[in-house]
Amino acid sequence: MDAIDKRILMVLQEDAKANIKMIAEKSGLSVSPTFARIKKLEQLGYIKKYVALLDEVKIGKSIQVFCQVTLSIHSKEVIDNFKKKIAKLSDVMGCYHVSGNYDFLLKIAVKDMNEYQRFAVEKLSVIEGISNVQSTFVLEEIKNEVAHKLQ
Repeated sequence: MDAIDKRILMVLQEDAKANIKMIAEKSGLSVSPTFARIKKLEQLGYIKKYVALLDEVKIGKSIQVFCQVTLSIHSKEVIDNFKKKIAKLSDVMGCYHVSGNYDFLLKIAVKDMNEYQRFAVEKLSVIEGISNVQSTFVLEEIKNEVAHKLQ
């Protein structure tokens, strides 16, 4: 990946709907080589997918929760089962297998406290192998970047 590829990726991170002509202008290439580079970046997996970022409050998901989950047993079977079950839950926006005092960090988005309580009791607590869940509620979002700075 060279400097031109990085410029293309920066433009796409800023605006995934940018047209090829605009991307070409910002990257210093003509349209055809820009298009070819984007296709190559997609094929090589640098670009995983294109998404629209939604306003969580406007779509009714105003409560953000980070859950620290500890498993009772650290066997491959229990870990794989947990990952499989969590991947199916639509309220879970992110799941990270981490090191430290707990095993997984979950990012949850829900409408309100009642919805989180239902999630915790009906969806999370029924997963086998969980020994502890600590929930932290977001009071204010200071920074939430999704674009990587490429140098």
